[in-house]
Amino acid sequence: MKLDTMKLISIKRETKNEERFTPKMGVLQTKVTYVKKQFLNLPYKTLHKYRQTYYGEVKDCDDCILTR
Repeated sequence: MKLDTMKLISIKRETKNEERFTPKMGVLQTKVTYVKKQFLNLPYKTLHKYRQTYYGEVKDCDDCILTR
């Protein structure tokens, strides 16, 4: 691959299934989308992560706790 056509910094979205815990609903299995910044195709920083609720509303992942 030529260096002049390769981007040094790029942004990539990745969706994973995760179990989350909310006080009102308990354990919730949801799709979480991560927006990550990459340098030479190696991820080094998560810019944002969000999830979509059952009703189609998009929420930030700070309001729910990751279960272990």
